[in-house]
Amino acid sequence: MAAGDGSTGEGAAGALERIGISVEPMPGGGTERFAVKGDTYPHRQALQDLGGQWDKLARVWVFEMENPTARLVALLPIPEGPPPEKPNRPHYWGHRERLRKRAKEGGFGALPDYELLELLLFATIERKDVKPLAKALLERFGSLGGVLAAREEELAGFELVKLSTIVNLRAIAETAARLGREELKERPILNSIDKVAKHCRTLIGNSPIEQFRVLFLDQRHGLIADELQQTGTVNEVAAYPRQILQRALNLGAVGLVLVHNHPSGNLKPSTGDIEITREIMRAAEPLGIALHDHLIVGPGGHISLRQTGKLPR
Repeated sequence: MAAGDGSTGEGAAGALERIGISVEPMPGGGTERFAVKGDTYPHRQALQDLGGQWDKLARVWVFEMENPTARLVALLPIPEGPPPEKPNRPHYWGHRERLRKRAKEGGFGALPDYELLELLLFATIERKDVKPLAKALLERFGSLGGVLAAREEELAGFELVKLSTIVNLRAIAETAARLGREELKERPILNSIDKVAKHCRTLIGNSPIEQFRVLFLDQRHGLIADELQQTGTVNEVAAYPRQILQRALNLGAVGLVLVHNHPSGNLKPSTGDIEITREIMRAAEPLGIALHDHLIVGPGGHISLRQTGKLPR
């Protein structure tokens, strides 16, 4: 039968099962509704022509008032002959839908890092098993933060990663950074130095090269701006006091918090770290600008030069 009518004895529902589709009643709503699910992608135009509406959240075609089984059997191309054997589908068939459903019902916080990364990769890598990629990225870069901070050429070395994947990961990292800045603007920074450190770890804690940032504060210790000043090699970055203080004057800032990262993970301040901090402090004082702290961050934590007694009171 080219367009099945169930005459083989298997019934209309059985005919649809031959092409991987099922029809199920949907509960609630006060109106009789039916969900068409399964391998519907090849038949999406026909489903739409029959009056189906695609539900993006449930990922099913919804038909109202009338069970569409008979009309589907009459319209869709159902092959003749004995029922086909179950297709030899890859082991990951249906994994994306199962993972999305589990995340939605159980909460994203319950997902391990590799599954959360899988969800991010789904957006740009279609019809592939991305679980091995997610695990390989985490192993290579150490953490989710490390993946988001990884250099483009390193990410591009993974077979399935393309430009759109890299752009998407960059956008996610920038979104996290902006959310952190919004939270800091809601309170005096010096009352929540741990939150400042957490925000800066998100920005540069996983960076493979040293970066030097400056947080510019107003009279109430609120955040005016958080800016990258310099980048360096794997283990060195130069800070220029005159440039930093000129920027502070331009912004009308009266307070500074310095931040830089140690890619090695060793958070102990170097002699150079302490010297440049004190140099900036001495230059800022005659201008009425206070240097409140210098944070050193890494993937595993942070230290405060103020709290460790490395800055003069």
